Amino acid sequence: MTEQTASDLVRLSKRMSELGLSSRREADEWIAKGWVKVDGQVVSELGSKVRPDQKIEIDRRAKEQQSERVTIILNKPLGYVSGQAEDGHEPAKVLIQPRNRWADDKTKQRFNPGQLKSLVPAGRLDINSTGLLVLTQDGRVAKQLIGENSTIEKEYIVRVAQTNGAPNSEFPQEKLALLNFGLELDGKPLQKADVSWLNDDQLKFVLREGRNRQIRRMCDLVGLKVLALKRVRVGGVTLGKLPVGKWRYLSDFESFEAKSGLHRRPTGSAHPRNKNNSYHRKPNRSDRNR
Repeated sequence: MTEQTASDLVRLSKRMSELGLSSRREADEWIAKGWVKVDGQVVSELGSKVRPDQKIEIDRRAKEQQSERVTIILNKPLGYVSGQAEDGHEPAKVLIQPRNRWADDKTKQRFNPGQLKSLVPAGRLDINSTGLLVLTQDGRVAKQLIGENSTIEKEYIVRVAQTNGAPNSEFPQEKLALLNFGLELDGKPLQKADVSWLNDDQLKFVLREGRNRQIRRMCDLVGLKVLALKRVRVGGVTLGKLPVGKWRYLSDFESFEAKSGLHRRPTGSAHPRNKNNSYHRKPNRSDRNR
């Protein structure tokens, strides 16, 4: 084996994750059980490596196990944390009970307590945020939504006020432009976003990354205080009419993959009552020179 060929080899579990066949943890579990074939041969040794061009197949039993894993959409209320209980606050997972299932859930999936095992959030909402929270047993879904290379959009409606007490209609257009692109958090530039006014006091944020408390910190940097934050979409899955505190199963017809909505129209739309950034103020010299 040449040095060049050896450098092309990758761990089988990593390659399976890259191909979307499983998470790495699932892959290792299946390899150990002899449920994975490479070019028609069973591979049961953990740490085995493969070439990118080799054919990987998973056993019927692995597929059946995977099909039993559920993904749940919850409209998270205020006061719940996304992950483990902390500071006396309950995790949102405690809401996943039959009594809280949305009556309009159209899926035929039946609830059983075993579905709560290994059910983890794929993306977080802090205790003061509400809206669409994805909980899943499926490692592929988790990787798709929060993996290092994820580009799935998340859409939020954010109610804000200027920290200087001025009306939102006077919020500077150049600061709105910064929310779309040009800010840094923790010394690292943020990716492009799509941020625009929905009405007098609400902004729409569309992001493709998820830094810690990102929207609140972005708003702080431009002199805005977040009064309420709600996630309404993750990729192609929307919150819709799901009531607060209720949950439903992800249906077979839904996909987090969707055509990008980022920058479908010019970004940084000015305040709806301030399209020229001149509402409630007199024109100054710079206005006249535009």
